[in-house]
Amino acid sequence: MNLEQFGWNPLFAQQFAAHQQAGLLPARIYSEQKKVFFVYGNDGEMLAEVAGRMRHVAASRRDLPTVGDWVAIQPPTDGGPAVIQAILPRTSCFSRKVAAAKRTKAQHDEQVIAANVDTALIVCGLDRDFNLRRIERYLTFVYSSGATPIIVLNKADVCENLESMIYDVEAIALGVPVHAIAAKAGEGVEALRRYLAPGKTVALLGSSGVGKSTIINSLLGHERQRVNEISEHVNKGQHTTTQRELILVPGGGMIMDNPGMRELQLLGDESDLNSTFEEIEAFAEQCRFSDCRHDTEPGCAVKAALERGEIEHKRFRSYLKQQKELAFSVDREEHTAQFVERKRWKQISQFQKSLKKRR
Repeated sequence: MNLEQFGWNPLFAQQFAAHQQAGLLPARIYSEQKKVFFVYGNDGEMLAEVAGRMRHVAASRRDLPTVGDWVAIQPPTDGGPAVIQAILPRTSCFSRKVAAAKRTKAQHDEQVIAANVDTALIVCGLDRDFNLRRIERYLTFVYSSGATPIIVLNKADVCENLESMIYDVEAIALGVPVHAIAAKAGEGVEALRRYLAPGKTVALLGSSGVGKSTIINSLLGHERQRVNEISEHVNKGQHTTTQRELILVPGGGMIMDNPGMRELQLLGDESDLNSTFEEIEAFAEQCRFSDCRHDTEPGCAVKAALERGEIEHKRFRSYLKQQKELAFSVDREEHTAQFVERKRWKQISQFQKSLKKRR
């Protein structure tokens, strides 16, 4: 198989050099089911399991493979599965705090959702699911991952004030492309195909019932993902997707569906807010004190902008909430190996983006 169609590139090849000398082979994880992994390799699809040594030394879930990872595998022998010996450095990584209902004594436990995603389609329904504050959280989530966000407003065919809602989204997502589509009717979906270039990986994020599976089926040209009808009584979708899987798209690229997330607890640091709340950060730079919390401090440019109506109060409260959440995340994690690793792959991602801009 041609690994380039799955996203293999010179950077991964360079990082893999030492593993190649050890007789290992490159492969990409496209699915995980009960600690068993399915991977694409040079010899096709195969089963793989994590080496016992790798599980033993893992300090957290972040140190174990996830869907989208490029890994170094020991080829299968005697009909058994391949063995994952190492994970290549990730260019992007979606991770969040484990939902409160599932959290253990380690309250800050981290759930790694996917890796090496180039573009994230944040899908929001133009019905009762529409929520600007939720879109802001998804934007911070994507920016902190190292991927590029795109906003998709689905169910445009049932929206009576479409232009107004698009304007509201564009106002909080500065510089982020916004696509209004009607996936069930097949309208506007083709505009999303531009993000599925050969070797590129696109992930769909959003609540249950926003139409992620319908979008995937439209892009694939056949019914692969199961779609559940929305309840007329509560107008809420069910969790159609129960697992993450990378899917090859005809014409090039890979796409990943994700189960709807009821609770999106952020991980990262306050710098991840710079892109989501660009205008607030711009005013913050004009404050008299560099550590201004925009509360009672004199010379606060943010408070002045609020009084002039240049910053919306609801948006500012969302900013403060995310700022507090990320500050708490850093306080809990600052000296852990996970924190150091996240900083490292974020720097790698930023470096890669700078190289693309130079080209």
